[in-house]
Amino acid sequence: MEQNNQKIKLSLGIDIGSISTKAVAIDKDNNIHARSYLWTEGNPIDAVKRVLKEVQDQLKDKNMEVTAVGTTGSARELIGTILNATIIKNEITAHAIGTLAFHPEVKTILEIGGQDSKIIILDEGIITDYAMNTLCAAGTGSFLSSQARRLNIPVEEFGGYALRSTNPTKIAGRCTVFAESDLVHKAQMGHPREDIIAGLCNSIVHNYLNNLGKGKAIKPPFVFQGGVSKNIGVAQAFERIIGHEIIVDEIGHLMGCMGIAILARQAAAGKETKFDFGVQNVKFTTAGVECGGCPNNCEIVCVLREGVFIDGWGNRCERGIARAKEKLTQKQN
Repeated sequence: MEQNNQKIKLSLGIDIGSISTKAVAIDKDNNIHARSYLWTEGNPIDAVKRVLKEVQDQLKDKNMEVTAVGTTGSARELIGTILNATIIKNEITAHAIGTLAFHPEVKTILEIGGQDSKIIILDEGIITDYAMNTLCAAGTGSFLSSQARRLNIPVEEFGGYALRSTNPTKIAGRCTVFAESDLVHKAQMGHPREDIIAGLCNSIVHNYLNNLGKGKAIKPPFVFQGGVSKNIGVAQAFERIIGHEIIVDEIGHLMGCMGIAILARQAAAGKETKFDFGVQNVKFTTAGVECGGCPNNCEIVCVLREGVFIDGWGNRCERGIARAKEKLTQKQN
């Protein structure tokens, strides 16, 4: 019998956040064949190159190829331009699509990441409302990590401490500064660490619901995702305060990647092209250019591949990109 050597087509989804960069390579049935999760470390271009290397290594010697790429997250435009992405979408859409693929009945998505948080309300698979918090770090992963260092406890052990508490300490959680000073004060008063941590988990949930859930029709089923969803103390605080079961998916921290990978596959249907992992060896740089062509004086972010302009954004009219390209060329000459 003749062997079928046709390669399995995969779509690659990349979620580039301020704290972490994540990626998954999935097939048509949403099975993950490669994944990566690492710290952005203030350099999204370098982070994506490292992510691509990990994904490439995991796919090595497999009869598979990436034929569609999607980007989401705070650096989605930059990385989408560099990778010539099939599709670029915001985090709200990506998280909703990813979650619906595994939990089609979901009505409320609770997400807390490294430096921001979001809530997404759905009705019969359609986004009807959402909110994002990118201004206050209270309750995010970075906030939890800093408090773990303050208490000299690995953040991975926070959940276990919280579950041992029988009398959670009340912690002011509406502001990072107030929460930190209140935590120190309660520790100095002699409150047990497990009670302080349980109180911190409660304050994170109250802060989240007061800021993002206020005025919103939150209904079950609830799905909790993002890096903080791995903290069982916060997950159980959500269940206790909301009064409903909270679903925490094993790949909840990768749902943005899953969603954008699914959207990339759909967008590329019938016109798939093989993705070149060699892009990780190409030198990309960015440059800011002030247009100066009119009173708007748009600040345009330009992306250069080996010193050659490939794209830019931030312009309010079509002349902005042309002027930015011209200015960069003049500067190089």
